[in-house]
Amino acid sequence: MTTSGKGAAPHVLGPTPASQRVTIDLEDAGDTPILREYRAVKAQFADALVLARLGDFFELFGSDAAVAAAVLGVTLTSRNFGNAGRLPMCGVPCHAASQHIRRLLDAGHRVALWDQVGDAADGRIVRREVTRVLSPGTVTDSALLEATVVRRCVALLAAEGRVGIAALDASVGQLQLLDVAGEITTPAILEELVRLDVGELIVPDDCSLPDDFMPATARTHLPAAVFDRSRSDDRLMRATGSGTVRALGIDDVPIARRAAGAVIAYCERARIQLPSEFLRVQVRATGDAMRLDAQTRRNLELLTPLSEQRRLSLYTLLNRTCTPMGGRLLRKMLQEPLNDVGAIDRRATAVAALLERSDSRWVLSTALQRVGDLERLAGRAVQGTVTPREMAAIRDSCTALDEISGAVVDIDTPAIRDVVPMLQPADALVRALERTLVDNPPADPRDAGSIRAGVDTELDSLLAAASDARRFIADLERRERERTGIRALRVGYNRVFGYYLEVANSQRDKVPADYVRKQTLVGGERFITSDLKEQEAIVLHTRERMLAREVELLERLRVKVAEQSAALIAAAEAVAMCDVLQGLATVADELRWVRPLVDESDVIDIDDGRHPLVEHALGPGRFVPNDCRLDAAERIVVLTGPNMAGKSTYLRQVALIVLLAQMGSFVPARRARIGVCDRIFTRIGAQDDLSAGMSTFMIEMAETAAILRQATPRSFIVLDEIGRGTSTYDGLSIAQAIIEHIHDAPHLNVRTLFATHYHELTSLAESLTRVRNARVEVEEEGDRVTFLHRIVPGGADRSYGIHVAKLAGIPVSVLLRARRILDELERTRPLTSSDREAAISQLSLDIPPPKHPVLSELEELQVDVLSPLAALNKLAELRERVTT
Repeated sequence: MTTSGKGAAPHVLGPTPASQRVTIDLEDAGDTPILREYRAVKAQFADALVLARLGDFFELFGSDAAVAAAVLGVTLTSRNFGNAGRLPMCGVPCHAASQHIRRLLDAGHRVALWDQVGDAADGRIVRREVTRVLSPGTVTDSALLEATVVRRCVALLAAEGRVGIAALDASVGQLQLLDVAGEITTPAILEELVRLDVGELIVPDDCSLPDDFMPATARTHLPAAVFDRSRSDDRLMRATGSGTVRALGIDDVPIARRAAGAVIAYCERARIQLPSEFLRVQVRATGDAMRLDAQTRRNLELLTPLSEQRRLSLYTLLNRTCTPMGGRLLRKMLQEPLNDVGAIDRRATAVAALLERSDSRWVLSTALQRVGDLERLAGRAVQGTVTPREMAAIRDSCTALDEISGAVVDIDTPAIRDVVPMLQPADALVRALERTLVDNPPADPRDAGSIRAGVDTELDSLLAAASDARRFIADLERRERERTGIRALRVGYNRVFGYYLEVANSQRDKVPADYVRKQTLVGGERFITSDLKEQEAIVLHTRERMLAREVELLERLRVKVAEQSAALIAAAEAVAMCDVLQGLATVADELRWVRPLVDESDVIDIDDGRHPLVEHALGPGRFVPNDCRLDAAERIVVLTGPNMAGKSTYLRQVALIVLLAQMGSFVPARRARIGVCDRIFTRIGAQDDLSAGMSTFMIEMAETAAILRQATPRSFIVLDEIGRGTSTYDGLSIAQAIIEHIHDAPHLNVRTLFATHYHELTSLAESLTRVRNARVEVEEEGDRVTFLHRIVPGGADRSYGIHVAKLAGIPVSVLLRARRILDELERTRPLTSSDREAAISQLSLDIPPPKHPVLSELEELQVDVLSPLAALNKLAELRERVTT
């Protein structure tokens, strides 16, 4: 097994003191007992960083220490473990281990915790075991997970012209399977992986992924045999408790089920528990949700703002959820808008009902605030890592389910009716939790005090004995002062000597003969007595037995919780749905959003639409709303107007309204009718990718090419300033050719918003019947220009670049010179229709077929197997050969 972390750059360490310059590898270090054991563990977990618990620290040695020190920013030290040299090492305190482990996982590393499982004994090494093997995709600990973000372990397998995907969320036991046609690096696969929130990729040893394929994601390579079909089927049957694979309903995804076997094998090695009542295998249908590519997610700011200054994403704006499960479900809904009109209507109807019932919504949100992360808490009970405090959180969450059910039970909508039956607490489990646990148990099961008095007679008797011994010790100080006459005598305790009697030197002559001297201090002496040691032994021995008994009782309780994990997770899913619906209703109420009509038409019809994020940033009443009309008669809108006038905002707001409507949410508009879109494509802005040798224009063309290949008549395309990355004539030619292609291609004819600074493109509305012009209205008073941010019919007849430069503060002398140059250019080099036709002809390589060998090569070229970059490079090569 091999792994590779994020950004595999060499680690650069600081200067090393002279005493540490001769360093050695772990294998060359001395043969001390601790290193002998460490080497054995490291050999077993060679692809992980091994953290060894030594007292109050987790320590790393050798190359593991060098890697961890660079990631964590801690000091890399070294020490002699023999005569060969100094062994590098570093460490982190145990109480802060979680934050350091999380940083290692975020950097793409696996971590093996070699923890102490025994007590220290004189002359013997503390017994240690590898208690957990953590990786970026298999984390279940609450301290290592973001509450509202899922991190899945995803196996990929390419075979028979398809790619099988198996995605496991180990924290809740959900395993999703799907098969997708194509190769691993095709856009459809990348879109699915982005949607799945991949924390770690698992691929066969013989699978070589490009460096730019999800470069920030940890990768693990497993032997190809792990993906064998028969072995995978055996693992699936064992994990699910099924007698046959056919019973799982996964026959339609034969490649994904092989990948699923690899995921399960990986989890077994990572010591992740996947009992049959916990693991849920689901086949994902690829057509039930709108597909969104990475640039569309980014351009629409679904999860992350485009800049730090904005500080607001659509997710942040919508997130009025009260539970972690609700936050995760909202994130999923944003990334997977629905395609089914009936499903969309069910959600929207529930949101509308909760919007009208503000009293029920208030009761619901109040009850939801009492619910913890029930879904992941149940998962940790299955893994055996749940703490007493977390089991109390399960108890408290279950007691809130009745109130949640009561708040929504009379809201008669299908979406809510479906989840109410799942909002039933497991009564026997709740009673056991209430009867067994104290109100506020400790977080660590090794701390006493989790179990209520009266639950267990053995524990009660131990508590009584310990209490009697403590009372004896507590009263000892008073008795000994009276017996000896030493008024300053006091009883103390430390971890080295236990309990003792301390006497000042000035009263040392009053010490009775039965006191045994234990320690001499500067100002006095410490003593013990036989009675004191006897009671101390009772206290310590009883505490040890009490802790053991509590751990035993807590383990029994944990097993009961784990047995009910399926019901708890089902209840958590119902809670999450209620939470998201009330959150969307709250947003609609506070922001004055309306319910859209979503149907099977090919229309986008919006009155007074608003951009939700920009409107929030500007404040109430300051955003200028705008309409949008796209239908069978007017399929493409060519939007012209100056920069900074609001074209990009308008494009994004229409796309966001479509997406929100298909989520089942209300939308920021006065009225909206949305014909279901299978995809939203956006091409808005670009940055140079120098590492890949791609300029802004190359990225623009590659993304546009991908859109034109993948769009269907049910899609919605948003294109902004296509062609601006090259010369004016080339850019205009390309922009016009793209509009004509979208308009004329039989497989497209797709709803499109096309913003451009080429106002010459407005003439296309005269020759293309389904194109209409719109412009951003500008008010001119002499040399003063005011952008009104209103979209009105018609095209702009000129640009306003010099006016924008003036607003930006360009010196007046430069502006005057620019105006003179512009006047001269417009007079001597008009951009006529013949110019455009010539440029378009050049772009299309309109050469007589029989007279050039390039055409023969074009006929043999397999375009479908070329990447966008390779296709554009080939086109440039062919064009150069034609023109030379």
